[in-house]
Amino acid sequence: MLIIMESFFLLLSMAVALFYGEKSWLCFLLTALGTAALGSLCVFWSRRGENKRMRRADNFLVVALSWIVFSVIGMVPYLYLTDMNLPSAFFETMSGFTTTGATCIEDIDPLPRSLLFWRALTQWIGGLGIVVFSFALIPVYEMKNSNIYSAEVTGLGLDKLRPKIGATARRVLLIYLVLTSSCAFLYWLGPMGLYDAVCHSFTTIATGGFSTHSKSIAYFHSSYIEYVASIFMIVSSVNFSLYYYMTIRRSRVLFYNEEVRAFLSYIGIAVVGFILLFYFARVPANAIDLLPKGFEETFRTALFHVSSVATSTGFSAQKFDYVAWGESFWMPTVVLMAIGACAGSTAGGIKVIRIVICAKSVFNELVLMLHPRAVLGVRVGKQIVPDNKVRQALSFIFIYILLVVIAMTCHSLLGADVDTALGSSISMLSNVGPATGTTGPASTFAHVPAAGKWLMSAYMLIGRLEIFTVLFLLMPNYWKDRK
Repeated sequence: MLIIMESFFLLLSMAVALFYGEKSWLCFLLTALGTAALGSLCVFWSRRGENKRMRRADNFLVVALSWIVFSVIGMVPYLYLTDMNLPSAFFETMSGFTTTGATCIEDIDPLPRSLLFWRALTQWIGGLGIVVFSFALIPVYEMKNSNIYSAEVTGLGLDKLRPKIGATARRVLLIYLVLTSSCAFLYWLGPMGLYDAVCHSFTTIATGGFSTHSKSIAYFHSSYIEYVASIFMIVSSVNFSLYYYMTIRRSRVLFYNEEVRAFLSYIGIAVVGFILLFYFARVPANAIDLLPKGFEETFRTALFHVSSVATSTGFSAQKFDYVAWGESFWMPTVVLMAIGACAGSTAGGIKVIRIVICAKSVFNELVLMLHPRAVLGVRVGKQIVPDNKVRQALSFIFIYILLVVIAMTCHSLLGADVDTALGSSISMLSNVGPATGTTGPASTFAHVPAAGKWLMSAYMLIGRLEIFTVLFLLMPNYWKDRK
């Protein structure tokens, strides 16, 4: 059913090709028909087989394979409409569905509009989640429990907005559509045409970062567009369930949520920090012209930079090259990449809630050293966080750091320097897109060896599904239990 659903999205790109009179419509049509045939064959085959009830562990396999299969099918238009090879096409598609935004295409401006629309659409689909779309759009696919839903919508908790998980998915999709439409309308009021406004709204709300132009947001030379993009990148990085409680139940939970307050606080502190860096940091002589001039431009550049990186979007604006600005800028940028935004949003990274929980857990340990008999719990807002959730947060950060070290080692063996290896590893695992070194915002990933692209593709998937869903499948006990 998921494969059949992807064929309908391919038909949307075919419609765009027909509207603009592009020959690429045939490629999308044939790909859609082949995808629908494959999905129908799988449905027919499964109904002929033995009807076995899925175990909870099988849900993780379904989710992980869905993302891989979607990427394999989604790369077909790249193979036929560009000169990309297999590793690059898969990298580009996985980057789209996982909302990473890293690209192997040196110049996207000459590409067909239908392909650029498909490129943006993959991020919009991946931002909400492939399985979430299936629950929202295919009523017959709705499960009686939330196991498969929670396998994709990972995090410290699953907020059911409605009694049934299908109703939850449809409610989240409605919020997603409202945000996308609002963003597209505001883009359209500026210098963007309707096509660019729709495509950029897809990638802004999904915090993906793909653009229809090689210069990204900088192509439009518009302060207005930069402010709109910054606002919606931050808005999309807040837990979507909070929007439901605020709008439907007229609750003010959004303003009292501790994770949101911590997120906005650290965004504000980061913006102030980069403004100070622009004024006082040492910058290479060849990068002075890239620095903003005047307070308004400095504030706008800092806001856009922090919003783009912390929300894992990865858009580029005017005078936006933190690698050229110097080491004083790219190291704080890497920290923002790693932290990310709020859980339950379209953004990547470790997530602010995990940082808050771990910080409070460390503080409690320090208090216990002074008062060994004290009974302390980690409190977020008015609720006590269960011990298993605290352990999960600590484990997540440990595995995140371990995966970064492993990726850095692999990239170094493939010939990358330390700056490139560190930035690329964190950027892929946090689904940011632009990295540091030779893979910074002013360059692409086209020069990365094939082995590096496969490794990065795997890290994009691991990061999008927040590590545990994918690593669970590597446990020997999972496969032993299936026998």
